[in-house]
Amino acid sequence: MTMDDSMSETGKIVVEEVDAVAPPPKARVDMADEDNNAGGAERKPDYLDGFLSQKPAEAGAGEPGGDVYEGVISALKEIYDPEIPVNIYELGLIYGVDVTPDHHVVVTMTLTTPHCPVAESMPGEVELRVGAVPGVGSAEVNLIWDPPWDPAKMSDEAKLELGML
Repeated sequence: MTMDDSMSETGKIVVEEVDAVAPPPKARVDMADEDNNAGGAERKPDYLDGFLSQKPAEAGAGEPGGDVYEGVISALKEIYDPEIPVNIYELGLIYGVDVTPDHHVVVTMTLTTPHCPVAESMPGEVELRVGAVPGVGSAEVNLIWDPPWDPAKMSDEAKLELGML
C-alpha cells in the first residue's frame, strides 16, 4: 500500500443506517443529595408549578396594555402626516401618553419642525381623535419642541416604509 492509498482510506466517510436511536438520559434532581441541600429544606421536583400556574396581573385601563391606553395608541396610529406616508406614532412624534384614573388623557407630542404646515391643525386633530376613543373622559394635547424631533425617533417600520433601512 502506498502513502496515497492509506490517506484515502483514512479520509473515507462511512455511512451507517439505523432504525432507532436510544433517547439521551434525562436530567434528574437527586432528592437525597445532602451536599446540594444546604438549607435543609427538601426540594420538590414541581417547584415551578405554582409559579407557572399564576395568571399575570390585569393592566389598568390607563396603563400600557389597558383598554383605554391601547385604544388611544390605535387612534394615534390612524393619524398620518400629510407630507410623509407614515402615521404620527411610528414617525416618533408622540413623546408620551398619560391616562389618569378618571380617564383624562394627556398626549405629549411634537412636530417634525415648528414651521410644519399642519402645526395649527395637527394638535386639534389629535385631541379630537383621542377624545373619540371609547372610555376617554377628556383629552389634552401638549405640543412641545424640546427635545426636537429627529429621524432617529422613528420606528423601524417607519424607516422601512421610507426606505431608510
